[in-house]
Amino acid sequence: MMGTRKRNRRKGAGEQFELLGRLQPWVASLTEGGLRPVLGVVALMVGISVMVWGLVVSFDRPIGKVEVGGQFQRVAPLQIEEVVAPFRGSGFLSVDLDAMRAALETIPWVDRARVERKWPNGVRVFITEHVAAARWGASGLMNTRGELFLSDARHIPQELPQLNGPPGTEGQVAKLYLESYPRLLGVGMRLSKVELDARGAWQLTLGNGVIVRLGRQDVPSRLERFIAVASPVVAARAAEVSYVDLRYSNGFSVGWNVPTRVARDAEESRADG
Repeated sequence: MMGTRKRNRRKGAGEQFELLGRLQPWVASLTEGGLRPVLGVVALMVGISVMVWGLVVSFDRPIGKVEVGGQFQRVAPLQIEEVVAPFRGSGFLSVDLDAMRAALETIPWVDRARVERKWPNGVRVFITEHVAAARWGASGLMNTRGELFLSDARHIPQELPQLNGPPGTEGQVAKLYLESYPRLLGVGMRLSKVELDARGAWQLTLGNGVIVRLGRQDVPSRLERFIAVASPVVAARAAEVSYVDLRYSNGFSVGWNVPTRVARDAEESRADG
């Protein structure tokens, strides 16, 4: 048995030497010829990288010119220049256009900004301003999407409709205004004010001064009732109506301007006499 183990050891050692002998020519061929193409490809890639890097460096000049386009009245060119100034040190190719666009959109009255490169070392900026559609509170302005874009405006166009509500309800109030305005306009009434109080009660004011009280519940159905049933009364006797209260299950009440009613009753008495 000991003799068998020795023969097996000699046999294993012989097979290992035989395998090394077979691998030796392949390693030699790889060293002599196989690595040369690989080294050549690596050298070519390094050369191309150096060339590309050189082109980038030559073209990536600092931003030297800023062109501004678009139709705007509220935004001053100086405001745009102040925002763009920190980006002038960046290169033409490396400048972060998204960051520049985001910075421009922080300017008051700027709704959207678009920025693009202009060969050889400039950028072109396009500005779109907010369109003021309504007043919010004492000094806020809302755009056509019902978004509060300016909370402390210096100049408030008084012809804009007035929207009021607790902080954080801007979108909710604007939604009711946008839904109600065309409905009321369809029956010949202009909506001038929408109010939401702290208790959650809604109130509308028409262009003729008539107040429409909708309350806190079933606001859409109450508005529909006003348009379908109460609006003809208001249209016929608008000068006499102070308010219309729709906080009832199936009806409404009308508050009259007392002096107007008294004057009218007096005229009717004289006519009868």
